Amino acid sequence: MKSRKLSRKRSRTAIVTAAAASVVAGVALVPNWSAGAAVVDDPTVDAATKATFQKLADAVFTDRTQALVDGATKKQSTSRFSGDVRLSSTQSRDENSALTQLRGRQNRLAKLGETYSAGNTQVTLDATRVTGRTAKADVTETTTLTYAKATGNEPKTTGFQSHHELTFKADRQGTWQLTTIKDTDNGGLAVNTLSKPSVKAPATGDDGTTMPNAPRAATTRNPVAVPKTSTAYDYKAMAAYAEKYWNNYNTDYPDFNGHADGGDCTNFVSQSLKAGGWKHVPGYVYDYTKWFGNADIQSDSFVGVNEWSWFAQNSKRTTPLANVYQLEVGDVLQMDFDRDGSKDHTMIVTYKSNGIPYVTYHSNNTLRRSVASLIASYPNAYYYAYRT
Repeated sequence: MKSRKLSRKRSRTAIVTAAAASVVAGVALVPNWSAGAAVVDDPTVDAATKATFQKLADAVFTDRTQALVDGATKKQSTSRFSGDVRLSSTQSRDENSALTQLRGRQNRLAKLGETYSAGNTQVTLDATRVTGRTAKADVTETTTLTYAKATGNEPKTTGFQSHHELTFKADRQGTWQLTTIKDTDNGGLAVNTLSKPSVKAPATGDDGTTMPNAPRAATTRNPVAVPKTSTAYDYKAMAAYAEKYWNNYNTDYPDFNGHADGGDCTNFVSQSLKAGGWKHVPGYVYDYTKWFGNADIQSDSFVGVNEWSWFAQNSKRTTPLANVYQLEVGDVLQMDFDRDGSKDHTMIVTYKSNGIPYVTYHSNNTLRRSVASLIASYPNAYYYAYRT
């Protein structure tokens, strides 16, 4: 997404309390404090404590992923730990709620014909910042889900990366508790994400007027097929580029992921279209009838969600599709999460099988996510489908 309108050390080894075993059981994990409980100095976050931060995060996000797996039981974790890093009672309740919502999503997906037979989540600890009794840990979650009913040429897996900030607070006895989890990717479009995607104000032109808007696409299954007939572009090259750089960014272009005013989704799609034959239209960066991008400079239409749509329509490089399931490889899908007329996210189709398009995108970095999964996760969003 991108738019410019856009000290004491503890003597014992800290061990993690596994998320799901306690969360699902509804066990309160906050110690009972007494009036005479000893108060320790500000605790030190040493290597062992950081390791427990990472293990607890891994347990939490693994449970979220497993809630989406067909036939998974409510009690997801396979190990039970006890020790000095744990979920707070509030976060425990929040995780219970999250797992319930994700099981509901799993049911909606199953009704659309999509189920997962397995899920694998790995969490890495990227950075830790400590202020007194508060620690903030930045983590990267990498997840792969295996499609349960994949046959023939259908994709076998889908994968994504998410970034999160976890806040831990130490109680009076120096025990760390996980109190909040915040998604830090722009958009938050991972299949196990529950937070509302970030949106921005409606985009307007320099004169204050709203630019040409694309017609919305229906989301009903099995529409009349609209095969591609154009030979102007190399659609396989578009898909190959996107699948090569979905989580390994091309250093020939700037990375807008994590920027306060947007993310990297449209920049990534523009790169993919360029790899398949879209040519630069040089000019003024704010002119939506121009389109260009390299390491040094990018037009707003190259990196902005709405600006890209304006260029795509004005240049006649795209035509609208009436239904999202009519999308083919190399086509583009956009979403407006809050239905305010300003589009919020851009994706490119890199695979299609049995009438299901699969999109690849940045923010979150995602490979081959089915359109059915998007619709199940965001049923109230507006969708816009572009034939390239």
